[in-house]
Amino acid sequence: MLTSYRRVFAHRGAATFSATGLVARLPISMMTLGIVLLVSTLSGSYATAGQVSAAYIIGNAVVAIPHGRLADRFGQGRVLYVDAVVFALATGMLVQATTQHWPFPWPHLFAALAGAAIPQVGSLVRARWAHLLGSERDLHTAFAVEGIADEMVFVTGPPLVTFLSTIYAPQAGLLVALVAGTLGTVALAAQHRTEPPVNVAAADETVPPLPWLALLPITLSAASLGCLFGALEVATVAFAGDAGHKSVSGLLLAILSFGSMLAGVLAGAHQWRTPTLTRFRLGMVALAASMFVLPFIGSIWVLGPMLFVAGFTLAPTLIAMFSLLEASSPRSRLTESMGFVQSGLSAGIAPGAYFAGVVADHSGGSQAYWVCAASGGVAALFVWVTVARPTIARLTD
Repeated sequence: MLTSYRRVFAHRGAATFSATGLVARLPISMMTLGIVLLVSTLSGSYATAGQVSAAYIIGNAVVAIPHGRLADRFGQGRVLYVDAVVFALATGMLVQATTQHWPFPWPHLFAALAGAAIPQVGSLVRARWAHLLGSERDLHTAFAVEGIADEMVFVTGPPLVTFLSTIYAPQAGLLVALVAGTLGTVALAAQHRTEPPVNVAAADETVPPLPWLALLPITLSAASLGCLFGALEVATVAFAGDAGHKSVSGLLLAILSFGSMLAGVLAGAHQWRTPTLTRFRLGMVALAASMFVLPFIGSIWVLGPMLFVAGFTLAPTLIAMFSLLEASSPRSRLTESMGFVQSGLSAGIAPGAYFAGVVADHSGGSQAYWVCAASGGVAALFVWVTVARPTIARLTD
């Protein structure tokens, strides 16, 4: 089973940029939950926490697409250095504004700026893999590696931010995310050897088109999936709080990510014969089905195993999504294409967190899971209108 992984990591520099990317993306799993824990603890309102969290996600969503275009045009290194500085300053001011009870719109403004500055590490690292590897089989394994890395940060990040924010100080989790994100981003930016070449097109050169028949439905499905993620975080924190065990919320989210990570390891080692689009569709349907069970659960002891089952459907679905996107996109616009998906995911998290917070305030954490169920159903519907164009876009590059 490990042969596939050994083959992709045999390439020079692969292990280094992948490991650095793991550290750099740690804030992705800590920021929104850290904001919810910090704001809800100091303000006593999940709705307000959802608003500030939504501001962070909106900032991320708005900048994701131009962020990818800038990385393709000027190189990852230059963009990442700027990201590191702005993210550190904005996150530090967000903590200051919240702990000092600065009025609206200051916490929202700094949250939005931090979201805009946090680098799209997953997209950038996947672009490095696409530049480094040639075969579709190796790319599938490499994307599985990054899917596993995504889940590793979601296994470690939520319990870490919950532990720090509930045991030490409400702002401790965000401060650790600030340090990890800044140092990891600078370290990734310094690795120029594996950086994809800058796309400097001549003025009269035709820019290859984006694969809209695949990209648009995938982006809309990603937005619905992001709504699911945002609602899941807030609903789980509220559910655990209703049960008198708010500190367990991070562990519950880690169980979901552990199931996804385990499924990602297995999916990456397997050589699939099923078409990528089919795997994407089936995986999204399975994930949506698992979400419809959550509103009927009334015990933490039952919720944990069910979250593991839901997580087991997640990584293979995301791996198939990014593989489909890579196969459909021109190489010179790959980071930009992934920026659309990242923007969709980020844009969805904001309303998901907000609506789940409103439902949790009025009806409790268990009922907030209906936002997850609805989001999963919509995501599954969009997947079924996705069209695979695996060779046309690549030939025009």
